[in-house]
Amino acid sequence: MGPLNGVKVVEFAGIGPGPMCGMMLADMGATVLRIDRKIPVTHYAGQAWDSYNPGRYGVLNRGKQSVTLNLKTADGVAAALRLLDGADALIDPFRPGVMEKLGLGPDVCLARNPRLIFGRMTGFGQSGPLAQAAGHDLNYIGLSGALHVIGRPGEPPAPPLAYVGDFGGGACMLAFGIACALFEARGSGHGQVIDAAMTEGSGLLASMMYGMYAQGAWQPKGRNRIDGGAHFYDVYACSDGQYVTIAAAEPQFYAELLQRMGLDDPALVDERMNPDRWPEFKARFAAVFRTRTREEWSRLLEGTDVCYAPMLDFTDAPRHPHSVARGAFIEIDGVVQPAPTPRFSRTAPEVRNRPPLAGEDNRKALLAWGFSAGDIDALAASGAL
Repeated sequence: MGPLNGVKVVEFAGIGPGPMCGMMLADMGATVLRIDRKIPVTHYAGQAWDSYNPGRYGVLNRGKQSVTLNLKTADGVAAALRLLDGADALIDPFRPGVMEKLGLGPDVCLARNPRLIFGRMTGFGQSGPLAQAAGHDLNYIGLSGALHVIGRPGEPPAPPLAYVGDFGGGACMLAFGIACALFEARGSGHGQVIDAAMTEGSGLLASMMYGMYAQGAWQPKGRNRIDGGAHFYDVYACSDGQYVTIAAAEPQFYAELLQRMGLDDPALVDERMNPDRWPEFKARFAAVFRTRTREEWSRLLEGTDVCYAPMLDFTDAPRHPHSVARGAFIEIDGVVQPAPTPRFSRTAPEVRNRPPLAGEDNRKALLAWGFSAGDIDALAASGAL
């Protein structure tokens, strides 16, 4: 049941990176109990979408259980503290100070459970002049320096959805931090507080580029091998309106690409690394790629050493033969989604259950975490549950 089987995590409901972190831990076998709240339905992309209670479409809630506690009541806070007494870690997605105001801050929780890992994730961190500022992914990666190199020359940087800040710099960093702290606690017997800031996490993702910049090897946007400026590292349109990705950055891969594209021009080889020629070469590549469909290019290039892959959407990606062969996607309650990753040779991770509705596991989960039936009835009667 995964390498984190036996680990118990309490996740306080949030959106985006908090749930993603909890999903990653649950995928690896941890028991993740999400403390939810009732939130009015909002409208997202023209459709009703409740960020806190999206039902079977809430992929980030898969493998978890959900209880609804009213943390504005003394009984609700007392119930949360009781859950944390038996937890190994918690996920705090709020602004700095919110958990303290609720009576659930690190000092209170670690005094009761000294082994607890108190995982905190915010945009700007728990301290500093921006600690209390509101923000979203785009703000965090803008501040960290990660955003400015993304996009085409002469155009504003392209917002990379929430991949870089929320999920890469936030969720993945906190999940890694919790795993590290759990490992350390095995020897020390002590928990600790983790301060995961999405600004710093996204900055860490740009570490290689910071090193290249310090060396003087990172050029302005569009003049670097991997930022889309080079003709051998870009996305090209095909005759059917679909796209392919080319990443033949090394000479041997590039040579094979030219041969398979039918391009025999010494200038393409001799001037391969001259950024001044890249726009011209890119136009030549674009013209060639527009002569065939994406499927035709896949038959010619896929599986070779030209560093090629078709650009697939969320419908086609799960159907690709490679994804199918590896079981890279799974279907839960009619929703196709990425499978847990990475893979383990012995403790194979799997998804325990579909995403729960908010409060769906009130009784079952609380019984499993040590509450009696009478305790649960009392919480419900008081309005705390």
